[in-house]
Amino acid sequence: MSTQIANESTFRRTLNRLQDEDLDGAAWLKALRENALGHFEQIGFPTTADEDWKYTNVAPILKRISIPEDLIGSDGADAAADEELADQLYAETRGSRLVFLNGRLQREWSSREALPDGVVVLSIAEALTDERYSPILRANLAREADYTQNGFVAVNTALSVSGAFVLIPSDVKVPVPIGLTFLSTGDGFGVGSFPRTLVVVERGGSATLLESYAGSGSGSYVLDAVTEIVLEDNAQLEHLRIQRESEKALHIGTTAVRIGRAAKWNATAINLGANLSRHGITVSLANEGGEAWVDGLYVTGDGQHTDTHSHIDHLVPNCSSHQMYKGILDGKSRAVFNGKVFVHKGAHGTDALQTNRNLLLSNEARVDTKPQLEIFNEDVKCAHGATVGQLEDEELFYLVSRGLRPDIAKNLLTYGFAEEVINKIKIESVKKQLDEAVLNRLHASLG
Repeated sequence: MSTQIANESTFRRTLNRLQDEDLDGAAWLKALRENALGHFEQIGFPTTADEDWKYTNVAPILKRISIPEDLIGSDGADAAADEELADQLYAETRGSRLVFLNGRLQREWSSREALPDGVVVLSIAEALTDERYSPILRANLAREADYTQNGFVAVNTALSVSGAFVLIPSDVKVPVPIGLTFLSTGDGFGVGSFPRTLVVVERGGSATLLESYAGSGSGSYVLDAVTEIVLEDNAQLEHLRIQRESEKALHIGTTAVRIGRAAKWNATAINLGANLSRHGITVSLANEGGEAWVDGLYVTGDGQHTDTHSHIDHLVPNCSSHQMYKGILDGKSRAVFNGKVFVHKGAHGTDALQTNRNLLLSNEARVDTKPQLEIFNEDVKCAHGATVGQLEDEELFYLVSRGLRPDIAKNLLTYGFAEEVINKIKIESVKKQLDEAVLNRLHASLG
């Protein structure tokens, strides 16, 4: 039996167990799960024969992924946080966060006491059983993240039993960042988890979301995460996504966003961890005046592979999207960036800018970059570009001539390259952690 067929059989058995559970009469959810797995059984996982995946071989996932027997059930018992995992809990979200460990909500680590009245931050399981929020889930789950075209999204839609639901009411401005932290210990070879997140910001609401993924030690696990975001008219969301999985982990993430009239999504994605990681981003600008700022930084070391694919649709007039991704590659590592911006026929007044810049610190590092624009309207302002290079000899010479050692000069220039993205982050504990993470890669220090 092939690996693909074996996994399909495993997923089918798991879904059958899920469907046998009492989901409080949620027939719509059972139908959604069944449809999603049915599509997966038709399309399977992507292969290098698919254009969008030709540089990223996910065959290791097919060989390693397994489903834990305790996937189904209530939220897990609280676990004692080891020091390494505790470092992933940011001080600014102390009273406004949900924390999941190996797919289980950890109540002792979670707190919502700092959130304003009316702001909802619940696990998906809690929201499904609440008649106030179940209709919102039904209206928005799997609406933006298309499981008919992506096998990983399909599996997540079929098998996800954990995750977060965030609802920001109309005209409410949340003063503290909302933290959603997904931690993994990698217990068991290739164990898979499928966190699902739905964020809805109603008309005029605004919030900051800190979504983070991390693992301890050298755990070998597979994480397939899907986040859907709905911004209604005049809503704003500052969204920071941090991926710091363990060195043997495989991380597949999908972020799908719908932006309302005069709404703004300001996103920064930081990718530092995992052996193999992929982040897919889809943005729908379907209402006039919408804005999307889609920035990111990836830092890779020896043996790592990171892949970023974005798809931004300008469907209506007078919307803007700006994307800047930077990459720092060392050792024998590889990065892939493919950004697509589509300006549709009626989308006059579009302002779209896309940039990808890469710094290679090793002769063995490799990057494949492909920013793309498809424009079907003449009244637009659009530009894109990509660069791949090494540190400039003249810049190094200048610093060395001022008395710096060559290794310190190299570190300063590399650090400055990364800081253009990191300085965008407004959460101080996150900035400090990322500063240290980049400097550790350079074997340097803030001192």
